[in-house]
Amino acid sequence: MEIKIGIQNVTREVTLNVDLTAADVTKAYSQARESDEFLTLTDTSGRQMLIPAATIGYIEFGQEHSRPVGFGA
Repeated sequence: MEIKIGIQNVTREVTLNVDLTAADVTKAYSQARESDEFLTLTDTSGRQMLIPAATIGYIEFGQEHSRPVGFGA
């Protein structure tokens, strides 16, 4: 699933493709926010992102399942 994270006072958003559901990301963000720590996410290619939870302005969730491409069934 593709997610976009907006960070306060930063003009560019962070875009990641992760193997998590929206509920998993929401839970990880809530836990990081409560403990005033970093939101730690790993994308599908193995890159790890650490974002201070207190500075996150929004998280936008894309489609959880990719759409099939092509003419085959």
